[in-house]
Amino acid sequence: MSKSIFFSLLFSFLFINIYAQKSELSVEEIMQDPKWMGTFPSNVKWDQNSSAIYFNYNSDNDPSDSLYRLRLANPKKIEKVSWTEEKNIDFTRGTFDKAKTKKIYSKGNALIVLDVKSGKKTELLQFPKNIGSPYFLANEDWIAFEAENNAYIYSQKSGILKKLTEIKSGDESKKKEPKSSEKASFLEEENLKLLSVVKERKDKQESTKKIKDERKDKDPYTYYAGDNQILNLKVSPDAKYVTFNLYHRGKSDNTIVPNYIDASSYTKDLNTRSKVGDDPTKVELAIYNIEKDTVYKVQTNTLPGIKDLPDYVKDYPNKVWEEKDRDITISNAYFSDNGQQAIVNVRSKDNKDRWIAKIDLTTGALTSLDRQRDEAWIAGPGIGWSLGGGTLGWLPDNKHIYFQSEATGYSHLYLLEVNNGNKTALTSGNYEVFDPFMSNDQKSWYLTTSEVGPGERQFYKMPLMGGKMEQLTSMTGNNDVSLSPDEKNIAILHSYSNQPWELYLKKNDAKSKAIQLTSGQSDVFKSYNWRDPQLISFKAEDGAQVPARLYVPEASVKNNAAVIFVHGAGYLQNVHKWWSSYFREYMFHNLLTDLGYTVIDIDYRGSAGYGRDWRTGIYRHMGGKDLSDQVDGAKYLMENYGIDKDKIGIYGGSYGGFITLMALFNEADTFTSGAALRSVTDWAHYNHGYTANILNEPFNDPIAYERSSPIYFAEGLKGNLLIAHGMLDVNVHFQDVVRLAQRLIELGKDNWEMAVYPAEDHGFVEPSSWTDEYKRILKLFNTTLLEE
Repeated sequence: MSKSIFFSLLFSFLFINIYAQKSELSVEEIMQDPKWMGTFPSNVKWDQNSSAIYFNYNSDNDPSDSLYRLRLANPKKIEKVSWTEEKNIDFTRGTFDKAKTKKIYSKGNALIVLDVKSGKKTELLQFPKNIGSPYFLANEDWIAFEAENNAYIYSQKSGILKKLTEIKSGDESKKKEPKSSEKASFLEEENLKLLSVVKERKDKQESTKKIKDERKDKDPYTYYAGDNQILNLKVSPDAKYVTFNLYHRGKSDNTIVPNYIDASSYTKDLNTRSKVGDDPTKVELAIYNIEKDTVYKVQTNTLPGIKDLPDYVKDYPNKVWEEKDRDITISNAYFSDNGQQAIVNVRSKDNKDRWIAKIDLTTGALTSLDRQRDEAWIAGPGIGWSLGGGTLGWLPDNKHIYFQSEATGYSHLYLLEVNNGNKTALTSGNYEVFDPFMSNDQKSWYLTTSEVGPGERQFYKMPLMGGKMEQLTSMTGNNDVSLSPDEKNIAILHSYSNQPWELYLKKNDAKSKAIQLTSGQSDVFKSYNWRDPQLISFKAEDGAQVPARLYVPEASVKNNAAVIFVHGAGYLQNVHKWWSSYFREYMFHNLLTDLGYTVIDIDYRGSAGYGRDWRTGIYRHMGGKDLSDQVDGAKYLMENYGIDKDKIGIYGGSYGGFITLMALFNEADTFTSGAALRSVTDWAHYNHGYTANILNEPFNDPIAYERSSPIYFAEGLKGNLLIAHGMLDVNVHFQDVVRLAQRLIELGKDNWEMAVYPAEDHGFVEPSSWTDEYKRILKLFNTTLLEE
C-alpha cells in the first residue's frame, strides 16, 4: 500500500471518529421559532376581586401570545379572553383608598372610581384633556390628578374642580408685551404734549384699567418651565404643595446606524444614542407653595460630600481637578401619608453617591438622612436609578422611611426614623432582597430574597418593624409571585434549570402546596432529556470562589474539548436553578454535550446575584478579573475533567463577545478558538449610562478605557476568531466590529472571519439568522478543537 493511500485512509478514519458522535438535537431545530418548544405563561395579574388569574399564553398557536384566564372556581379550565372583553378589564391600574374599598383611575379624559367589592364603576368627571395619575389625598373626598403638565384636585362630594398650578412652557420674558423703541417713545410723548384731547383720552383709559385691576381677582402665579420637560407632578396629601421635576434633555451628539435593506430600497439612517461622556441632561426638583403662591427649587449644595472627588483622580497627579458641587439628578418627592414631610432620592451623576434627604417644604432646603458612598458605582437590587425608582417610601406612622442599601455589601431593607436618624436593618446576611412591599393592613412586608442560595428565589412575609421571615414558597428554582388583591392566594410563575416557566397557585401560607395550572411544553420538546446542569464553584487566582454551571458528557463520547460560554450584560446572573433567559444557548450547550464537549458557563466578576463586591469587581478594568475568571475556569476543567489544553473554545454575545475578544487577544495560550457575537470592541464608543458607571468618562479616566478595550490588544490574536454582528444594532453599533476588522487587516491577521446580519439588531429576531450564526459557531469549534 502506498504511503499516500495509507495517510488518506488514516485521515478519513480520524475524520469519521471526530464527527461520529451524534445528537438528537440540531442547530436548525433549536434555533427555529421558539413556539416549537410549546407555550409558557407570562405577565401574570389578578382581577380586582381576586377571583381570576390573567396571563399571556398561546395554546391556540396564534401568531403571538393572547390574554388567557383561569378562574379560581374552576382552575383546570384555561379560557382565552376575547378582545372585546379584554378592552373592558381593569386589572390593577390606579390607586386605592386606605381601606382598599375604592380605586381611582383614569381612562383617556375620564376620571373613574371603582367600588372594589361590587365592581361598580362611576365616572366622576369628563375633562377636556387626558387625565394622568389620579390618587386620593389625605382627605379622601379629594382626588388629585395631572393634565397637560398642571395639577388639579376634584371633590367627590361637591363636584368642585380646582386647578392648583399654572405651569407653561417657554420663557416668561417672551410672554410680556414688547417694550417700545426709544424712537417710538419719543414720538408718543411729543404727540401727547401737543394734542390735549388725545392725552385726556389716554389718561382716562389708564385710570379705568387701574380700577378694574384693583377689583378683579389676582391672576394665579404662572411658572414658565422654559425648555424643560415637566415630570412627576405631585400634590402633597394635605394639598399644600405641588412638586415636579424639571428635566432638561440638552443636545447630544447622536450617532447613526445605516439600514441597507430598508423597504424603500434606499439606505436609511437610524438615529441612535450618543457615546459615553455625552450626557447633557439636567434634572431639578421644584416646589409650588400654594399658600404663598410661588415656586422655588430644592437646593442640593448642602449635601455632605457634594464636592468630593473620586479616588481614581490619584492616578492623574498632573491634572487639575476643580473643587465644585458635583452634578446630580434628583427624584420626585415622596410624601408622608399626612403630607407634612417629604423625602427625595439624590444621585451624583458620577454615580459615586446616593443621598436620601428630607425636604424642608417651606424653603426647599435638604437634610441628609442616609448617604451611601461607593468608590466604584452605586447600584444593586432596589437601589433605583437616576430619576428614582427602587425601594423608597414611608411607613404609615409618618415617622419612618424604608429603603434598600448595599451598605453591608448586599442589598437589604432598612428603616430610618426621620426625626432622630436612627437606622434599623430589617434584613441581613450574605443574600439580596428583591421587590419588598407592604401588606394591605400595613402590618407586614412581603419580599423575595436569595437567602436559600444565590441560585434560588423564594417569597417571604415579615413583620413591618422587623422580625422572623416566614417562607411562603418552597419549590426549588425561581418563584415569581403575584399576590391576589385580597392576599389570600399566590399565583406563582415557577421554573427550574431544565423546566420552562409554568403557572402555579397556592394559598398564602407556609404549609399549603402549590398546584400546577399550566403545562405548556410541546411533545417534541418533552421528548428530549434536557440536562440539569451542575452548579459548582472553583477557586480563582485571587482566592475567590467563582460560581458556574457545568455540562459533562458521557464518558463514552467525551472528546476532551471544552467550550466556555460568557453571558452578556455584565450585570446579569446565569448560574442559577431556573429557566435561563439564554434558553437558545442552553439548548446549544445540550447539543455540544451530546457531541462530547464539556461546557461551562460562569458568573464571572461583574455578574448579578452575589453582592456589591462581586458586582464592582470589574471597576476601571473590564477584561481584568472577569477575564481571569474565564481562564481559571479553563484551568479547573483541565485539572478536574481531563480537558486538553489545546482544545478550549470560548464564545458569548454583547459583554460575552467583548470577553471573548479579550480572551483571544490577551490569553491566547489558554483559548484556541472563540466566537465573539455583537461585541463591544472599544468602550469609548458605547453608551453613557452603562459605561460611565464602570469606567468613568473617557476624557477623565483614559487609563480605564485603554486597558478595557479589545481594539488596543488585537495584535495578540493567535487562535481562531469568528466575529458576528447585526448591521442594524442600535445598542452595540456595527461600527465597533468594522473598526476592529480594519485593525486586524492592518496587523496582517488572517485567522479570523466575520459574519454580518443585515436584518438584525442587537438581539436577533429571525430564526434564519440564529441558525446561520450558531452553525458557524459549531463549525468553528468542530474544525479547530477536534481536528488533528
